[in-house]
Amino acid sequence: MFGSLTKTFKKILGSKADRVIKEVMPSVEKIKAVYPQLASLSNDELRQKTTDFKQTINEYIAKEQEEIEQLKAQAEAEESTDQKESIYKQIDDIESSIDNKLEEVLERILPEAFAVVKETARRFAETKAVKVTASEMDKDIAAKRDSVEIEGDQAIWHNQWNASGAEITWDMVHYDVQLIGGITLHKGKIAEMATGEGKTLVATLPVYLNALTGRGVHLVTVNDYLARRDAEWMGPIFEFHGLTVDCIDNHQPNSAERRTAYQADITYGTNNEFGFDYLRDNMSRTPEELVQRKHHYAIIDEVDSVLIDDARTPLIISGPTPKGDKHEFAELKPVVEKLVTAQRRLITTLIADAKKKLTQEVEDSKAQKKLQEDGGMALLRSYRGLPKNKALIKFLSEPGIRSQLQKTENYYMQDQGKEMHLVDEELFFVIDEKNNSIELTEKGIELISGNNTSDDFFVLPDINMELSEIDNSSIDEQEKIAAKDRIIQDYSIKAERIHTVNQLLKAYTLFEKDTEYVVMDNKVKIVDEQTGRIMEGRRYSDGLHQAIESKENVKVEAATQTYATVTLQNYFRMYHKLSGMTGTAETEAGEFWDIYELDVVVIPTNKPIARDDREDLVFKTTREKYNAVIDEIEVLVKQNRPVLVGTTSVEISELLSRMLKMKNIKHNVLNAKLHQKEADIVAEAGKPGNVTIATNMAGRGTDIKLSKEVKDAGGLAIIGTERHESRRVDRQLRGRAGRQGDPGSSQFYVSLEDNLMRLFGSDRIAKLMDRMGHEDGEVIQHSMITKSIERAQKKVEENNFGIRKRLLEYDDVMNSQREVIYRRRKNALFGERLNVDIANMIYDTVGSIVQENTDVRDFENFKFELIRNLSIESPVSEDDYMKMNANELTENINELCVEAYKQKTSLVAKSAYPVIKNVYENEANNYQNIVVPFTDGKKTIQVVSPLEKAYESEGKELNRSFEKNVILAMIDLAWKEHLREMDDLKQSVQGAVYEQKDPLLIYKFEAFELFKQMLDRTNREVVAFLLKGNLPQQEVQAQVKEAPQQQQAQPKLETSRTEIPSFSQGQSSQAQNSGATAPSKPKVEPVRVEKKVGRNDPCPCGSGKKFKQCHGK
Repeated sequence: MFGSLTKTFKKILGSKADRVIKEVMPSVEKIKAVYPQLASLSNDELRQKTTDFKQTINEYIAKEQEEIEQLKAQAEAEESTDQKESIYKQIDDIESSIDNKLEEVLERILPEAFAVVKETARRFAETKAVKVTASEMDKDIAAKRDSVEIEGDQAIWHNQWNASGAEITWDMVHYDVQLIGGITLHKGKIAEMATGEGKTLVATLPVYLNALTGRGVHLVTVNDYLARRDAEWMGPIFEFHGLTVDCIDNHQPNSAERRTAYQADITYGTNNEFGFDYLRDNMSRTPEELVQRKHHYAIIDEVDSVLIDDARTPLIISGPTPKGDKHEFAELKPVVEKLVTAQRRLITTLIADAKKKLTQEVEDSKAQKKLQEDGGMALLRSYRGLPKNKALIKFLSEPGIRSQLQKTENYYMQDQGKEMHLVDEELFFVIDEKNNSIELTEKGIELISGNNTSDDFFVLPDINMELSEIDNSSIDEQEKIAAKDRIIQDYSIKAERIHTVNQLLKAYTLFEKDTEYVVMDNKVKIVDEQTGRIMEGRRYSDGLHQAIESKENVKVEAATQTYATVTLQNYFRMYHKLSGMTGTAETEAGEFWDIYELDVVVIPTNKPIARDDREDLVFKTTREKYNAVIDEIEVLVKQNRPVLVGTTSVEISELLSRMLKMKNIKHNVLNAKLHQKEADIVAEAGKPGNVTIATNMAGRGTDIKLSKEVKDAGGLAIIGTERHESRRVDRQLRGRAGRQGDPGSSQFYVSLEDNLMRLFGSDRIAKLMDRMGHEDGEVIQHSMITKSIERAQKKVEENNFGIRKRLLEYDDVMNSQREVIYRRRKNALFGERLNVDIANMIYDTVGSIVQENTDVRDFENFKFELIRNLSIESPVSEDDYMKMNANELTENINELCVEAYKQKTSLVAKSAYPVIKNVYENEANNYQNIVVPFTDGKKTIQVVSPLEKAYESEGKELNRSFEKNVILAMIDLAWKEHLREMDDLKQSVQGAVYEQKDPLLIYKFEAFELFKQMLDRTNREVVAFLLKGNLPQQEVQAQVKEAPQQQQAQPKLETSRTEIPSFSQGQSSQAQNSGATAPSKPKVEPVRVEKKVGRNDPCPCGSGKKFKQCHGK
């Protein structure tokens, strides 16, 4: 009903895409009107247009730029911190207004700029050599590339050049529909364009226009091959107009070459490298190490792959962690193998029992009903014990069996599953395949605890009850403390043990080799479910990857500690303007809007699509399905048509390959194990009679071109051997045929044993087939069946969206904290707003000390904290302290601290200047930077300062360098530790679901408290060191020495992406069970949601001391 109403409204009002296209058509008409006028311009005049555009843009924002310069000078001279803060806020507001003004002026010049790009493309397509007056940039390019030559004062641009190892001849000019796509991208939307419609060429239009601002345009691709190819393929069109082009994937991280690549007008690169460079920049210690600039505009190629498929995998830079190589996988692996073997034997018996009872017929109706009930129970137990058992899957495809399973499950699931324990009590563990969770049963715990002396080897203690018993006991305090330590340690060990067993169970029962992962080069490598490609460097989270490594008998990699992390979702949301292009975004339009506020616009095709998309063929078993596929391939090969067979896993592609070999049909196989041959295999895929078996990787970045002979034979035939859980992937596969109006066909073969059908789609279809009395080998084909399958896909897509949204909600908490820390780091690196930050730190530290002591009116502790943290005596007497309110006290002490700090910095500058002056005047040629030690009496820090600036500022620059070094060192140390605590917190809160609480809500509360404590602790440490830090008492001359030129040594860092499985694979980081058998992975200290112990409260250890003087130190 709703579908028909929607269609009616579309006919009356038009679709959203139609309305958007209607809005941009006036701009398209303007471009078409300007374009013919450019033909009369000389090549030099055409190039001059770019200079004119830049001048127009600069004039439009000149007033704001001038204001910013004046405000910066004013801020530098301003003494008042409050005034400085106000000025910097004005600067930020003006910067934001400049972004808006740039959009206004770009909109104004858009028609002429797009026409310039199109005219340039036409001249290169129609002329072998384009001659212009040589510029310095032309000469530089000619020295590096053969495609540009210099003859006298002329530069000759040839229309042939090398792109990623292949010689290409430029032969493309923009269609009208490509102009629509270009306008859509410029407006910050997603352009959905069919295969063969020239997305790469479309991007040249908005890239050129936005590069004119000089603020950088990033074109993001899914792999480094496409980044390099597109930069070299499209680059000459931009370079002809004096715009610089580079690709970050051509250069090493943190190198000068990569820094130059980011300074280019147009920068190509992969999504991973853009994200990792952002993280590396926020770990750098000097401004010279930074590579990225402000995130202005990005176009993402294959945007659905990057912002949806890859978005659930956080980018992580990690380093070594203490005892990271310590784990129990090797010790517990035999235990888990024993458990899995016992379960398999049990399931085999249960399936045989179910077959016997469900197929047996007796005359007595009561006895028959009892047989059905018992058989249904055995069947349900089999399904909950090992749902991927092949014998079980085959049995479920028989008439009436799946219906019986559903009926039995519904009976035991009623009343919130209170009777389900009767089903599970015979099993060793229970698998919930839809949620990808595993729960050990009592029987399973008994089995794996059998060889251990303790019955509670795998049972968590009730920590609260046991600690309470110790508190109420009569033993002395020292013994109580020791007993509590033993309980907490026991809890930690057992929690880790149970978590390890859980992950090993998942590795053995839910993750299959050559489906979810492959083993290559003695390493476990994850296969991308969307593309079939190997995802290098990516690992499953939460110890699951280590469990799979243990299962496959390869080296179990050591655990690492997170140093910096960000999700792609939050990285790309930093851009002022974001847009994307792909062939399949419409099905995920809701997610693009909810998360990124990106509209999806379907761009019309240049020629009507002539592909024949047929209704799905549904079989009962996979055997029947694959036989039908092979028969169809035989027929198509005889018709001399090329065939592309799409599979969902390496295993299926190899099975079909074996079947084709038996039929003596020549073919190529393209999967994760053979991805190196991708370009060669795809090049052959469009030839007459060629058969190519490919995992879903054939759907991204491939363009199969057909000869006239093939087109006459009917074009490329697409055969899908299984419906993917995402409609986008199926549409990508279909899109390989029918490019630019070519003929072709697509046909999907589906069986009730397929994963998607088995989990979500087959109940109604199975009943329908049973009622119609379908025999083995018979097939169903109807539009209703196809729609039913698509509804099943929608269910999975909704659940996958839920997982990604949940991940983003967790990362949003981290992101708000990340922004605060990274802003402080940036201010410290550049020094512009450092004085404001330091003043705020002093004020916050004073406020914190005053607040925590005023509440209890503890004057003695107040005096102690002032001396310890601020190195000052209390400016008020005890009587005044008792009378004054907190705000008044804070203001008084803050003024005192600020004044003391000014005197101290002045004294340091005065003491150091004679030495700096002597070094500069006598050895300036030898020294560029100097190292000066500072100490607070306990710790010493070596401060690097530029010699010339230190001399010119009469020692003041030394103080600034000291402040930078201290803040960066303290922040980095605290942030690294905070990330570890946040990782622990994220795991430990998952257990809250078993207490009917929302883990995310608890995570937000606890994360806020952790961050507040971290900031307070960092502020105190920074302020204490700044106020106490001074030059050593010895002769300063002896302490000053030349700073080494090399960068500071860093620990060995790794970049990786932690894989979080999708809905069909489950969430490896989610808590799996409850109670004694299945906690989430807790750490040594469980998360507390009750009231925290105050610093002045009695210490919980029972010592009688205040918490701050005992365990709160």
